[in-house]
Amino acid sequence: MDDYPLLNLFWTMLWFFLWIMWLFLLFRVIMDIFRSHDLGGWAKAGWLILALVLPYLGVLIYVIARGKSMGARDAKEAKDRDAAFKAYVRDAAGTDAGGGAARGNHVEDLAKLADLKDKGAITDEEYQQAKTKLLV
Repeated sequence: MDDYPLLNLFWTMLWFFLWIMWLFLLFRVIMDIFRSHDLGGWAKAGWLILALVLPYLGVLIYVIARGKSMGARDAKEAKDRDAAFKAYVRDAAGTDAGGGAARGNHVEDLAKLADLKDKGAITDEEYQQAKTKLLV
């Protein structure tokens, strides 16, 4: 370690970090090439060959030429994933789109109605009507 100065260690780490960052960018570009629906098969093959044969130049050209649409595709995919997750949660929780009561399980709503009736906020007739509406 005596023959390898601290500055050389710093430069080695910097180049290693930049190389790793470039690898991440290369993989992102390759993923974007395959994910893009507006490119045909030959265009995808051309971009892939350019990115693999001339990696540094190919990635740079791709980011310059298609960087804006690459970001738009990422945003659309994130929005679609978020919508799918929200739909899954709504379905798993058993609520409708408006956030209404759970399907088939109205225990909480019935307890609230009974509490309102006990406090005198609603009459027996109103309680029966609301209970019937919930259970139907």
